[in-house]
Amino acid sequence: MPIKLRTFFAAALLLVTSNFSQAADPVRVLVWDEQQPQQKQAYGDKFLGETIAAHLGQKDGLLVKSARLDSEQQGLDEEILDATDVLVFWCHRRVKEQDDARMEAVVKRVMEGRLSLIALHSAHWAKPFVRLMQERAKADALTMVPEAERGSASWEFVNDQPYYKGVKDGAPLTPSLERNGGVWRLTLPQCVFPAYRADGAPGHMTTLLPGHPIARGLPAHWDIPQTEMYGEPFHVPAPDEVVFEEKWDKGEQFRSGCVWKVGKGRVFYFRPGHETYPIFTQAEPLLVVENAVRWMAAAQGAR
Repeated sequence: MPIKLRTFFAAALLLVTSNFSQAADPVRVLVWDEQQPQQKQAYGDKFLGETIAAHLGQKDGLLVKSARLDSEQQGLDEEILDATDVLVFWCHRRVKEQDDARMEAVVKRVMEGRLSLIALHSAHWAKPFVRLMQERAKADALTMVPEAERGSASWEFVNDQPYYKGVKDGAPLTPSLERNGGVWRLTLPQCVFPAYRADGAPGHMTTLLPGHPIARGLPAHWDIPQTEMYGEPFHVPAPDEVVFEEKWDKGEQFRSGCVWKVGKGRVFYFRPGHETYPIFTQAEPLLVVENAVRWMAAAQGAR
């Protein structure tokens, strides 16, 4: 065989081997769950997070583990986080028990682009989600300051303690920015909304961005037979992308699949939920989570 031809085949083999190695390297997923006892009403012997983890663990290219609030270091020690590409997060009643140091470790990794966060339903009040929305609000606010003043601007950040503090309909939207003399005053996002109903009424989903990787394989319209209602406005920074919108028969609507870039990382919020309804036994919500895991890991250059 001529030398040039042998060199060509050797290079081709190396390329194929390299691509196979990259393709075979799994996305490392951690599903974190507060594990409320009420979840048993919908998920039987498994908790909600365990149900999601078991489903994802059957999919090619995903290496999936689960963790819970009552684990040592709340299941989020440095070694575990360093071995995670995408963190799927569920919480509800015990938000204030989330350890600030462990949650800040999550925030740090997302902002550095080493971790992606998927917040599910009532995790709008999860400490990592709230903190990342605060950081995004700060970044957005800075772009509203005249460029010549950005390096020397004085800031005041107003935090209304968002965990379990609701907002009334018609309340001023957060985040909000105003200038008071020489100080820029940023009211941080409360990450909540004025209305909710846990009556199990069906939610009607519309896929707004059918070409988005998170929407791959999802129909244009699909229903969730039983879910809790959240009603807009959602007090968060404007998302970069709204993949899904949800409506209810009584007229409420919500941006139910939102993506933000925060620092170098990404956050995805997926709204459908309530622990007493078997939402994450339904094919469509599970596909949303799987799609989000794969896309976010690829976007951060994960393994």
